[in-house]
Amino acid sequence: MTIVKKSFWDLHSIVAIHNDTAVAAQSTLPFRVHPTHKPPNFLVMALLIRLTRTRDPCWFICRKQPFSSFRRRALLRRSMASDPTAPGATRFDFLVIGGGSGGLAGARRAAELGASTAVIESHKLGGTCVNVGCVPKKVMWNAAVHAEYLHDHSDYGFDVGNVHFSWETLKAKRDSYVSHLNRIYRNNLDKAKIQTIQGRARFTDDPEPTVEVDGRKYTAPHILIATGGQPYVLSDAEVPGASLGITSDGFFELETLPKRSVIVGAGYIAVEIAGILSTLGSKTSLIIRQTGGVDTDERGHIIVDDFQNTSRPGIYAVGDVCGRALLTPVAIAAGRKLAHRLFEGKKDSKLDYSSIPTVVFSHPPIGTVGLTEEEAIKSRGKENVKIYKTSFTPMYHAITSRKSQCIMKLVCVGKEEKVVGLHMQGLGCDEMLQGFAVAIKMGATKADFDKTIAIHPTSSEEFVTMR
Repeated sequence: MTIVKKSFWDLHSIVAIHNDTAVAAQSTLPFRVHPTHKPPNFLVMALLIRLTRTRDPCWFICRKQPFSSFRRRALLRRSMASDPTAPGATRFDFLVIGGGSGGLAGARRAAELGASTAVIESHKLGGTCVNVGCVPKKVMWNAAVHAEYLHDHSDYGFDVGNVHFSWETLKAKRDSYVSHLNRIYRNNLDKAKIQTIQGRARFTDDPEPTVEVDGRKYTAPHILIATGGQPYVLSDAEVPGASLGITSDGFFELETLPKRSVIVGAGYIAVEIAGILSTLGSKTSLIIRQTGGVDTDERGHIIVDDFQNTSRPGIYAVGDVCGRALLTPVAIAAGRKLAHRLFEGKKDSKLDYSSIPTVVFSHPPIGTVGLTEEEAIKSRGKENVKIYKTSFTPMYHAITSRKSQCIMKLVCVGKEEKVVGLHMQGLGCDEMLQGFAVAIKMGATKADFDKTIAIHPTSSEEFVTMR
């Protein structure tokens, strides 16, 4: 997302240019190294870990690690081995480039399984989600929800008088919370004995997978690329004035609430930011591009197979850098699955990308899991698809002057009416979806939904009473 600030009709105008596709990291990856950071002595570290974890002389009987001491010794010997193909390189079992959700999940799981692990990161730990994504966005969304409820207070008998909103206060509290999470991530890595290297990583030409960070080399038989993505910045030729703007990351750096906003795009980020700005008082417009113009094969995403393998042996990729299901929980799950395959011998460990639940934190929110009606018809045939749907006014709005509808839809296939898709928009949909996603993952049928006793009065009961 790019936001352009300029004079327009004597008012401050914000033009937001957004393209929901991430541009994957190329050969040079954005990381920096701390000048005083020294590689650990793995032999000393191993002895210290063993001595501090138990005082029992029978440690080989009473160990608490989820892997054998033989496996630990083998991993330590391998991590300490010299590397003739990359002279002077510090060697690990697992090297992760990117300290975001997927990278950290993979690193911590690998460390739990006994692998010597390091994470390279140039910015703050936590990646997009923690710093300029899910977390700060949800804080802003919560503020917008408060603004909506303020409109309803008088309908519920409250006289709130004049209410003042401070963007500055919200930003300060949000940033403080994000900083707290950054510290937690760093502490978690330290506790897991994972080395953190701050810097920009660049792959070298050494025979074994090796990266260089500020002149120092690091190598491992397994290197995971989890660098995430970055907003695509449009040119002035595509949208006049785009070069004057900032990306969606800059939204979280705005010191004041803009008076006017224009968001170009209709994906998750565009819709959510537009809703936040509008609800908090900015006059906002959402502009949607026509179909076409950008080839998905040319966006720079790293191509991986079902097991997160890239075209080069020993190099893997997870998360937004792959361009598939750009969601934090997906990156986390993929990173953990990869660690189990590499360091626990689970050769078939891979992420199932089907039936992934997602929520758009719009106003009201949108929740979806599984196939759409069109996808089900395409894969199963129209005659084998049955749709159940309903719309209603949530009870919360029964006495409010501000009304908002809730719509729900079930997509079922086959004679048994297996539920393969569930979609909804309305108040509370963001919290409703998770439980239904479990049911769909387990293969629930419409009959299973019908046999479930409803919780009344709630909006979720509509899913088990549809006819």
